[in-house]
This record gives sequence, C-alpha cells and structure tokens, in this order.
Amino acid sequence: MDAQSRGRADEIDPADQWVLNPRTGNYELQLGDSTAQQRPRVAAPRRSAAAAPAAPTAPSPGVPGPRRGDAPPGGRRGGRSRKGGGGGRRKKALLITSGTLALLLVGGATAAYLYYDHLNGNLSVTDVAGAGTGGFKKDQPINILVIGTDKRSGEGNEGYGDKDSVGHADTTILFHVSKDRTNATALSIPRDLITNIPACPTKQPDGSTKTIAPVKGTRFNTSLGQEGRDAGCTMRTVKELTGIEVDHFMMADFNAVKTLSTAVGGVPVCLDKAVNDEEGSQLKLGPGEHRLSGEQALAFVRTRHGFGNNSDLDRIRIQQQFLGSMMRQMKSQETLTSPKKFLSLAEAATKSLSVDSGIGSIAKLTDLAGELKNIDTKNITFTTLPVKDNPAEPEGKKATVVVENSLADPLLQMIRGDVSLTEVEKKEQAAQEAADADTKAKQDALLQGNRAPAGDVRVSVYNGGGPSGSASTTLKWLQDTKGMSKTSNQGNAPAKVGATQLEYAPNQADQARALADAMGLPATALKMGTTDAAAKTPMKLTLGPDFQKPGTPLAPPVPQELPKDVQQAQADKAICAK
Repeated sequence: MDAQSRGRADEIDPADQWVLNPRTGNYELQLGDSTAQQRPRVAAPRRSAAAAPAAPTAPSPGVPGPRRGDAPPGGRRGGRSRKGGGGGRRKKALLITSGTLALLLVGGATAAYLYYDHLNGNLSVTDVAGAGTGGFKKDQPINILVIGTDKRSGEGNEGYGDKDSVGHADTTILFHVSKDRTNATALSIPRDLITNIPACPTKQPDGSTKTIAPVKGTRFNTSLGQEGRDAGCTMRTVKELTGIEVDHFMMADFNAVKTLSTAVGGVPVCLDKAVNDEEGSQLKLGPGEHRLSGEQALAFVRTRHGFGNNSDLDRIRIQQQFLGSMMRQMKSQETLTSPKKFLSLAEAATKSLSVDSGIGSIAKLTDLAGELKNIDTKNITFTTLPVKDNPAEPEGKKATVVVENSLADPLLQMIRGDVSLTEVEKKEQAAQEAADADTKAKQDALLQGNRAPAGDVRVSVYNGGGPSGSASTTLKWLQDTKGMSKTSNQGNAPAKVGATQLEYAPNQADQARALADAMGLPATALKMGTTDAAAKTPMKLTLGPDFQKPGTPLAPPVPQELPKDVQQAQADKAICAK
C-alpha cells in the first residue's frame, strides 16, 4: 500500500515507522513521538502488500549505470487490505533471500512478518521429476544445489551476451550443511568442466514426462536449458559427478544479483588493483573499497577480464568473495534492525527465486531456514571442485577443464562423510581425536586374544546405511562361506550409522574377534559394552555406508584434512580481489 492509503500523505515511507522492540523481538508500528506517548504500539499487520525498498546506491564513476528495468524490488503499490486471518493464521516467518547462496545463510537470521499469500505468488516452482531426495531430513546433512543461470531475462540484461539464450548452469554451487547444523561447505563447480549428463526425465507443460537422452563428454553448463533440460537435469548431473545426493535446488538469474544487492543497501567489496573490463562486463573500478549494488554488482560477478588470468576459475573466486560479503552484510546489525530492508529483501528474494516443489512455498522455505539459522559465517567454507586443463585440447587453445581426481577425491569424500572444512571445526575435531587416543589403543588391544569357533558366533545383522539388501547377502555369506550358522538378518537398523560397527559384550570378545577376522573389520568398528551378555544373546552388526559387499574390506576412512592445493576460503574473512 502507498503512503496515502495508510493514512499518510507526507511522503514518509511507512516502512520507516516500523521499529524493533528489544523486549519482544518483534517489529511494531511507531506512531511518532507525541502519539507514542498517548497510544500503545500496535503489532505488525497480518496481511499487506510489500513496502517500498531501500533506494539503490548511486553508481560509482566509470561503472555502468542502471539499465532500463533495473528498479529496486518491491516498489510501492496501491491496493485494498485483504480479509480474514484470525490470530491462529498469523504466523512468524523467517526472512528468505534468493536462489543465491546468501538465501541459505540469512534465511534463518531472525524472524519477520512476511506476507504469505503475496510472497508465495512471487515464487517460481519446478517439478524436477524425482531428481532430488524429495525433502531434507532434520537428523541428516542437507545438500542444496544453488544455480545461477545466464539467461538474459529482464530488461537491460541482454547487453551481457546472447540475449536469446535459454540459459546455462552458469554459476553452480553445491551447498552442504552438516548433520549437526554447525558448519557448511559451498562447493563451486566450474561451468566449463567436461563431464557426462545422465538421462533426464523432465515434466512437460501438459503434465507428461519426457526423458532427454544422456550426453557424454560435454560442458557441465549444458546440463541446464539446452535441449529442454531443467534444473532437475543439473541435479542429476551433480549427483553422478560427485556421488552426493542433492535434496533441493534454488535458481536465480541476473536480476537476482541486481535486486538483492540493492535491497541490502549495497555489498562491500575490496580491490587490490584497478579494473577496466572493456571487453565484457564494462566494469571500471579503482583500487580500494567499494559498495556495489544493482548493475554494478552484476558487472562485478560477471567479469572474466578483470582479475587473475581472465579465466572462469578466477571469476569463481570473485563470486565466492562477493557472496561471502553479501552474507556478512545481511547478517549485520545494519540490515537486521531495518524493517525497510527486511521487506525489500523478502520481495526481491521471492521474485528472484525458482525452487523445486519440495520447498515451493514460504512455509517450506521457512522450515529450511530454521535448520540453517545458527550457522556462523566463520564455519562456512567456500571451495572449488579441483580441475586441470583438458588434455584433449591443443596447447594454447585450452577452453575446458577436467576433474583433477587426486585432489577432488579426498574433497568429495570429506563432503560425503560430513567432515567440516573450517578451521574452527578442525580444532574441535583435533581435541576430540586426542581424547579418543586412549580409547583407540584399547580397541586395538581387543583384537589380541582367542577367537571363538565359527559355529559359536552369534550375531544379528542390520543394514544401517549400506547398499540395499546388504543384511541378507551378508547373512548368506556368513552362513554358507564362513560356517557361522548362528546368525540372523534383522533388516534395516532403527537409524543409520556413520560407519559399520559391531556391538558386543565383554564376555563375547572371542566371538567379536572371529567375526572381525571374517569380515575384515578394523578395531575402530568394534564397540564393546560394559556388562556381560546373557547366554545365547547375539552381538549386533550394523552395516554402514562404508560397507561394500561381504568379503570386501570396508572403504578407507574419510580424510580429515584437505590436500594443501585445494582452494578454500572462509565466509567470515574479507579478501581483496586481485
């Protein structure tokens, strides 16, 4: 609603009248100094149109000015108040940003009243035909694929290249949130990486499903937009490439960078040297600190000729620095205490955002934000999938890259194993490892001693994360191959385990040693209890994700440290672009 329809005709933005009550944590309407002394503050309205956003910052000299259509998000609009909404329908929602990485980090920063019907209408939702897991689980890690497309939608964006492009997966980040929600890893995937795109079922406008044929040895960025591929195809490609299950996707185009950077009042960046990109983005900035918004911000993240050796890998680093700065800006008191910026962000974010149907509403996005709200920026690590020049291309004409397996494998193992890359987490892990040193020594000693005869070994086998059917195949193998006839298959475990483990009582140690020998179990997989078991009580063998098949040694332990040549940066650190 505009100022007049709220009873104000004095050019004062109504959003400026909302203030944070430190006693309740809610935003309340401040009616003015004199009025406030006579009347109590009132709670925020249940329903309303979005308030006007913060005005964009003026462009620096030499930086492209706002193009036509580069308006701030959520401009003023007239309209009647909506009916309904008793107290039970009034909900608190968490601030949701866009399909950029910033969405995930500040989504749960604090609570704000959002206009559910209006904001739900802004969202663009895609049915990805089973490409994701169907929904994140509260007791498991969360993997969100954040896709920045180079589709030139929106007025003024055709100047950034092929205005008729249907869009590619131009900027892709796999955002892994730890099981305990204390840390996160943001893995950038280069657009020019040569990979395989699997067969891709896509939902058609008439409701039918069309399967797009697989492609081998092509650029990663063609997993989106080309030949009718949707974001579900990119999700499938990432799963095949990394071995990591993707829960959901969030996607944004060029307008998201412009509107979100404007809504927060500009994103601070630092440059080691002057930039004059006359070949591409037209970005022109001097050395030092700048606050970029709108067209300036888009030019900064799009430039391929301003930093490093003008490669896409250097542009990825610049984008990571920009996103880290945007996260810090959104979490700053300057943003968190401004109702005007909150409303602008909510409007800009939902208009910029495309998501899968699993999180295709404000309520579902709010649930996701609630899972992420406590992650500190110091515990967020940006990294890039390690790659090398494509050996199939001639020297001097290198345009694509391939995975550098010696560096990529340990990195992907750490993400799949939910190992944090942050220094804070590493220190905590080191302390825990030191505390466990004595326990490990005792475990190693457990393997020394007598072994029970195979026919005396009693064990119940559970599947706690191994391949489908592992419990039954292991049971048959133990009975038929190893002569351990007193075994039973208990099916799926009550909960998944991080690694295969054998639980037993002190008086079952000889049985545990015999089973460990047969299965190839390491000492770390043996978990001895404190009290003896009754006669005929079986041990408990739970097969984890490291289990491959009976008779095959368990997968090697997940690395706890990255190779030194893997690029990484923490989101809480401001770095000057070089």
